Amino acid sequence: MSEQAATNSAESEVFSEVEMSPPKDIDKDAPSSPTEAEAPGTDEGSKEPEYRNAEFEPLENEAGLESIEPNLDVILNIPVTLSMQIGKTRMTIEELMRLNRGSVVKLDRMAGEPMDVLVNGTLIAHGEVVVVNDKFGIRLLDVISPAERVKKLR
Repeated sequence: MSEQAATNSAESEVFSEVEMSPPKDIDKDAPSSPTEAEAPGTDEGSKEPEYRNAEFEPLENEAGLESIEPNLDVILNIPVTLSMQIGKTRMTIEELMRLNRGSVVKLDRMAGEPMDVLVNGTLIAHGEVVVVNDKFGIRLLDVISPAERVKKLR
């Protein structure tokens, strides 16, 4: 018999002996499931475990629930993009490619009409262009309420 066959034969004998022998630490008379065992705190004659309802203390906020206010300091340093939109138009790529210096693009707004003020692409107000110390600015004419802004987001 070859050495490998002898090793396999010896391993199978050991394996079969392990399977056949009963575990030594299990008591044959012990209950097989936890439900058959007595639960702690029960009478010796009773097989039903004793259950109690859990009792919890009420949760309380140290500052009190009424005094919780939103902490706006968390969001005050978040950068946003503020932009003004004079108007807009649609054109084909061919029309776009024909644009050069001196071309005039017709917009959807009339002269003197207020322009849109956008924050991160969301309309928040209407305003008119002003010049302050040789720089352009915008004077807000109408600010859209937060409730209206939320409606437009949905």
